[in-house]
Amino acid sequence: MVYRLIVATVLGGAIGIERELHGKVAGFRTHALVATGAAVFTVASVHIFEVYGSQVQVDPGRIAAQIVSGVGFLGAGAIIRSQTGIHGLTTAAGLWTAAAIGLASGLGYFQAAFCGTAITLLVLIAFSWIGRRIGARDV
Repeated sequence: MVYRLIVATVLGGAIGIERELHGKVAGFRTHALVATGAAVFTVASVHIFEVYGSQVQVDPGRIAAQIVSGVGFLGAGAIIRSQTGIHGLTTAAGLWTAAAIGLASGLGYFQAAFCGTAITLLVLIAFSWIGRRIGARDV
């Protein structure tokens, strides 16, 4: 169980480092905490299902669904609309992805968590470079 939380924290932090290096408001600590929180909720949900599943009707998927919903509020807080346009959309998507990676880690789906992190970093780093080359706007 502890290993799952550590993996979630490290992988979420890796995404956050990229955001931090680009001066975004939600950086290393925020992404690490979102991933860790999602993993804790997931581990707790699975544990409740394993311990009490036969005694009460428990749906471990409900907590996962609420993680997605809760992170949506964080993402909404990261998005800022101003006269110059919309800012923070990529950071909000990064927070959402960090939660998904935390959820996968909490379930022990490490291959999905590591692949998800690698793909996320590829999108944030390489796609940003490609976007600048073709003149795309980053929001």
